[in-house]
Amino acid sequence: MKFIVSEEQAGKRLDVILAEVTPDYTRSFIQKMVKEGNVSVNKKVAQKASFKLSEWDVVRVKEIELREVDAQPEEIPLDILYEDQDFLVINKSAGMVVHPTETGDHQTGTIVNAVLHHCKKDLSGIGGFNRPGILHRLDKDTSGILTIAKNDQAHQFLSKQIHDREVRKFYLVLVKGHIRPQKGSIDAPIFRSMKDRKKMEVSGHAKARHALTHYEVLEEFKDVSLLKVQIVTGRTHQIRVHFASIGFPVVGDDLYGDVKFNNQFKKDFGLQRQFLHAFQIGLKVPRTEEWREFEAPLSGDLEEILEEQRILLA
Repeated sequence: MKFIVSEEQAGKRLDVILAEVTPDYTRSFIQKMVKEGNVSVNKKVAQKASFKLSEWDVVRVKEIELREVDAQPEEIPLDILYEDQDFLVINKSAGMVVHPTETGDHQTGTIVNAVLHHCKKDLSGIGGFNRPGILHRLDKDTSGILTIAKNDQAHQFLSKQIHDREVRKFYLVLVKGHIRPQKGSIDAPIFRSMKDRKKMEVSGHAKARHALTHYEVLEEFKDVSLLKVQIVTGRTHQIRVHFASIGFPVVGDDLYGDVKFNNQFKKDFGLQRQFLHAFQIGLKVPRTEEWREFEAPLSGDLEEILEEQRILLA
């Protein structure tokens, strides 16, 4: 990876800038990269993570083959919605990370650690040491349905459905404003932002990836609307990016949304995270290939928000 230091970045520490452009890496991991000689400034190996950068400096970061974390079983409660010999469906709570990584802060206490304990030795290894059985992800602050394969055959069978876009995934989402039309689609490609590496954006870049989202308004309140959202594709931050791009950001989402509105909404109603919940998934189960649909009830914190909104309209 290579980037040129902008006027806004000038004067900042090397590790601070690297943290901005590589949001998946922790500060400690970045400092380790610098110490091991994997970062250069103007073709000279950086000696200190604290080095102050100047405008137009050219920073290069070597591609690093990341070591997978050998996740260990941990006795952490799981909200299991369904389980058979091939896979399980769980309701992930908000605030819980799906899997550990060497570059992240969360190497323990993840869904993977909990599932390893629950399933003992019956868990697919296709995802690697740090992501055994994991078929898809949810952001840390998103609650709802996750499916996990317990053996390699089930993993392959379910992964193919995801790849072929046969799996149907629905979310409950609260957005700012009253969207029109009340039922529609957002078909807009997504690419990582060139200005802020922490963010994705709707983009006309040649390498932007196709992204399609369907939505339907379920309820309208004073300043917000509850939507049922189906994602046909599964791009990073897809729902958050798509609705922000048309002027109806997800409530509680400070990365893409209206921070001032979110702060007032938090003050008024106590919402501590983005209002985003994966509530339903439909797929063919392994072995029988029977079509099944599973639902995860809306988490208590989000249900309380809706009840308060309904009271305001009464």
